[in-house]
Amino acid sequence: MLLELRQLRIQPGQQLLLEEVSWQQFENILTELGEHRAARLSYSNGRLEIMVPLPEHEKAKEMIGDIVKILLEAQQIAFESLGSTTLKNERMTQAVEPDTCFYIQNQAAVIGKNRLDMSIDPPPDLAIEIDLTSRTQLDNYRILGVPELWRYRQQELQIHILQGGQYVESDSSSAFPGIPIIELVNRAVRQSQVSGRTQAIQVFRSWVRENL
Repeated sequence: MLLELRQLRIQPGQQLLLEEVSWQQFENILTELGEHRAARLSYSNGRLEIMVPLPEHEKAKEMIGDIVKILLEAQQIAFESLGSTTLKNERMTQAVEPDTCFYIQNQAAVIGKNRLDMSIDPPPDLAIEIDLTSRTQLDNYRILGVPELWRYRQQELQIHILQGGQYVESDSSSAFPGIPIIELVNRAVRQSQVSGRTQAIQVFRSWVRENL
């Protein structure tokens, strides 16, 4: 008897790894799970990983996403925020769902789109992952050509810039040149864990008003 995916229960913070999954099976799983779900999926050459984030991951994701939006709006830069949209390319047999992602330079190309195909659409200019530990996912973003990836893990932000087809860790962000992103994000997320999101955002907005 074959198990159906909806019969499986994955606890927050846990991962389920499936091998030898065809692209059509992956598409069927996407359809079965639906769009309104907690799980995040990553697919690479037949290897499917299903992850359910912890609640603290969601808090950090929202906080960092808010920081990006505030910075872009303060500089009057047009953008599209597509959250954990599935980024997939059948020809490359790659797919990944970031915790959140932003189209900045390429924002006009995705206005009004609810589903993306990386064989046609450009990748997001910035993808963000919280507590990312899987090397496979990092490779997903590299193969799909995402130019900048932020990973927040162990209370620290890491910035990866795509150069010559490989990710290079950087102290600065291509999306926000001249802005001390790592320091700002680390401080704001830590403060939100102590004094709450509202106060942390207020402090961050004050920095933006004084410095941008």
